Amino acid sequence: MLAVGLDVGGTSVRAAVVDGQGSILDTARVGTPSDESALEDAISGVVDELRNRHDEVGAVGLAVAGFVASDRRTVMFAPHLAWRAAPVADRMAKRIGLPVTLEHDANAAALGEHRFGAARGARVAALVAIGTGIGAGLLLDGKIYRGGFGVAPELGHLTVLPGGRACPCGKYGCFERYCSGTALAATAVELMARCPGQSTLLAREMSGDPGSITGRRVAGAARDGDPIAQRAMAELAKWLGEGLALVADVFDPEIVVIAGGVSGSAPLFLDEAREHYTAAVTGAKHRPLARIRTAHLGDDAAMVGAAALALDAA
Repeated sequence: MLAVGLDVGGTSVRAAVVDGQGSILDTARVGTPSDESALEDAISGVVDELRNRHDEVGAVGLAVAGFVASDRRTVMFAPHLAWRAAPVADRMAKRIGLPVTLEHDANAAALGEHRFGAARGARVAALVAIGTGIGAGLLLDGKIYRGGFGVAPELGHLTVLPGGRACPCGKYGCFERYCSGTALAATAVELMARCPGQSTLLAREMSGDPGSITGRRVAGAARDGDPIAQRAMAELAKWLGEGLALVADVFDPEIVVIAGGVSGSAPLFLDEAREHYTAAVTGAKHRPLARIRTAHLGDDAAMVGAAALALDAA
């Protein structure tokens, strides 16, 4: 039997036909509608498209960027999707005519990496997806840890700098305010204001509009030798190490998998982040330390993990 795994994000709905070995056999994609009914139409449509090409599809897994209830049937809240306290799994199962499982996207990605990727075989593993913000998944004894109400672990909102940058969550100094694509851009803009004249590439790109600087542009400028961009990458590395040390102090993972869009620039920051992690973790000289690796499945991890969960439940 095959399963369709879907990664339902704020910009697009991505779907893949996946077999029991985690191999992707086919894909489809559609933009994410802002309306709840239209969103469910879009999901049903991409599943039907793939089922028409693969009649062995027998289950569907949805990976959603939002809070999923502990029974994995209801989306309680999704900041970039239309669902609010919505019985998504049951509604979609009725529409599609197949069993549907539901999971937080980072949890699904963590499971995909554990089954088929960088965390294969680890008993305790964490996945940190660094993109616009930070998403995270945690496996304890090889099983997804969701917390008492289904919303764990919100690692991106650990406080790394009390009283620091304001976060949309309402707190200050959150991990993702210093270690994300958004944070990378903010750091670069701050550094350019503090050290005028030191940047050439970024200053030219900004041209008086700080909003034109993105994490992707900062990473590209760092590769090209821009000193401000390189300092911004060094700041990201520092805070990644500090944040992972907090995670290690609580969960003691064997491996941490770095995923998300920013992970594509890992050669610019990951070795330095490992050094900060080693310096910050409690008792570093007297304990084994987590391996820190980039994701093997890349952007496909959530789809593969969602499909694996669907096959498990079928």
